[in-house]
Amino acid sequence: MDHMLSTTQPDTEPEEGRVVNQEAITKIREAWIFKQLAQRQSEFTTFSSINLFIGTWNVNAKKLDFDDPNLLTSWLFPPENNGVLPDIVAVGFQEIVDLNAVNVAVDSKAKQRSELWQEQIHKCLNTKTSYTLISEVHLVGMLLCVYVKNTHIAKVSNVHSETVGVGVMGVMGNKGGVSVRMSFYDSSICFVCSHFAAHRENVAGRNADFASILNKTSFDIGKEAVQEAVRAGSVSQWASGSSAIGLKDHDFVFWLGDLNYRIDETLSTDEVFVKSNNMEIETLRAHDQLNIERFNNNVFEGFEEGVLKFAPTYKYQPNTDLYECRPDKKLRAPAWCDRVLWLSQNPAHVSQKNYLRSELNISDHKPVMATFTTQVKNILAEKRQEVYGEVMRTLDKFENQSLPKVNLNKIDVDFGELYYENKSSESLLVTNSGKVVAHFRLVPKLEDEGLCKDWISVSPTFGMLIPGESMTINFSINLDNKTAQQLNLGRESLDDIIILRLENGRDHYLTVSGKYARSCFGMSLRDLVVIGEPVRDLPLEPEARAEFEKKHPPSSLSVPKELWRIVDAINEKGLHEKDLFLQPGFAAEVKQIRECLDTSSDFGLFHVHSMCEALVSFLSSLSEPLIPSFSTPIVEIDQQNIMPWSRRFLEELPPIHYNCFVYIISFLREVLLFSKNNGLTAAKLARVCSNCMIQSDGGKNEVGRSRSMALIFLHFLTTNTLRCNRSLRGKS
Repeated sequence: MDHMLSTTQPDTEPEEGRVVNQEAITKIREAWIFKQLAQRQSEFTTFSSINLFIGTWNVNAKKLDFDDPNLLTSWLFPPENNGVLPDIVAVGFQEIVDLNAVNVAVDSKAKQRSELWQEQIHKCLNTKTSYTLISEVHLVGMLLCVYVKNTHIAKVSNVHSETVGVGVMGVMGNKGGVSVRMSFYDSSICFVCSHFAAHRENVAGRNADFASILNKTSFDIGKEAVQEAVRAGSVSQWASGSSAIGLKDHDFVFWLGDLNYRIDETLSTDEVFVKSNNMEIETLRAHDQLNIERFNNNVFEGFEEGVLKFAPTYKYQPNTDLYECRPDKKLRAPAWCDRVLWLSQNPAHVSQKNYLRSELNISDHKPVMATFTTQVKNILAEKRQEVYGEVMRTLDKFENQSLPKVNLNKIDVDFGELYYENKSSESLLVTNSGKVVAHFRLVPKLEDEGLCKDWISVSPTFGMLIPGESMTINFSINLDNKTAQQLNLGRESLDDIIILRLENGRDHYLTVSGKYARSCFGMSLRDLVVIGEPVRDLPLEPEARAEFEKKHPPSSLSVPKELWRIVDAINEKGLHEKDLFLQPGFAAEVKQIRECLDTSSDFGLFHVHSMCEALVSFLSSLSEPLIPSFSTPIVEIDQQNIMPWSRRFLEELPPIHYNCFVYIISFLREVLLFSKNNGLTAAKLARVCSNCMIQSDGGKNEVGRSRSMALIFLHFLTTNTLRCNRSLRGKS
């Protein structure tokens, strides 16, 4: 969603039907001028060649001999570079520490270990010439260091870094990405080091990790820096009013890391071992998952990668050059997990010189390196001013004619049926059908602050069109849990009116609408236990719902049928699966499970981790949390008073919530019977319960309340006191 064009001056109406805001016209006009200059930047820009080194290594938490400054020389200064020293060095690491639960939760050792790696790289680089570390950023096991040769330091500016975690349940930091961006001369460069989801079959998870990092990474570099980037042609003119930019808003993006893409399972593990040892690279390359997914435009769209000519870099026996195939170890088919890709606004401005691997062998991965020559911009101020003058003269010619006029290819934007947490997009075309420049912007309705309701995103929100020029306005709707709750309660409807204001012209009224396909996610337990029919069949409109309930009398369920179906499905699939409730499921399967719950249809095939994630998501989505805030302890408790507080907790739960709590805890106690197989502990499950059964109220005692509830969950999971007072009760 673009930033709404803000003005300090009020709109004026010089005559009926004509609304004018000169400040808005001026801002939109400036954005259009920047766009024209960006399109003609070759007329006032020269280019200089610089050399880059990009390296990535999953070190598997192994330690180097940090006293030897030359240990990394064969990697950082490969002989294939023929002595050419890079101007910029970007080195990324994965697993600099063990990705165990402690390190993931508190990032305890990463800072210390990252400092040792920085020192080692710095020593090695400075044996050849002088380099300066301009930025480093780490996230648990990931580390990204960017160095610049000292002769260029004066040309480095606007350095920023960001982190995005996409690990356990999508938020922890055991997987994710770290990024550094900078302005170098008059070009912008961004480096991304990432670690994607593992396992040969989890291609969709890796694709999702890429999309999450790409979409969530944002650099707040300030409005002035954004304006400079717009003038240099590095960023779209629509960013001219913003202070933040994304990953793709750069002249160059280099993406490195353990992307974890494997050799496709159409080749057996044994075949991959044979072909890797025989260097049958072309055959393996044809079955590489990343190549296949990029060809199908599922991931890294627009990015490029050099041809893989080296042997797969994973999985080796540490301290050897042998692939790991010992019978007492996990058998992993060799793969090119470690990769370097790039994206350039002008593909001709990047040339890859080498794409190699190093033979350093302390880890189960081999390091990978890529070297590039890129063309960075130098803006010629006087020539730019000449082009600016020509643009202004062209603009003046059109502005001196009559009033603006636009045609819209439609005014009704109908999204049709919309589903829970599904994103849908529509667009309309605005065409300048008049003889003058048309400035338009989207404005709030009378007494509203926002352009539209929160569940709608619109981009762009303003624009400028010369006669005959057209522009597409994109609308997207994402029905998140908050919106779904409001729809289920009848407090929201999927319709809105958006005003498109033509400066010095008339307003156009756009209607945006859709139909919500009701989901059990985002509903309350009280509603769910009385609905015997599929939730999807229950109308949203009050009158239609009343008529429906006449034909279908309320049920009297102890727990919602949807909760029972999920738990039953997990039981049937088996409770012995490792890392139940800790390993995320497959997004497509979770979506399909939700659809089956809403329509009371059969689940079909699914992984048990997907069903577990569906259970956690279902409980988290409830409009009233399973554990209401009034049922949680008002003071911090400990092991000395756990028994009375546990009894009081059960007594204060509303009947339906009590039934569901007993049902879930009983199920989780059964899960713990298989702990030798699934690796779960009561403490881990207590944390899962805390995450999905209670909701933060933002109060002063939030930390103490969470700690107390964790003790209560742990108590019921480890003792047979759950039903000491009451059995399952009827609905309230």
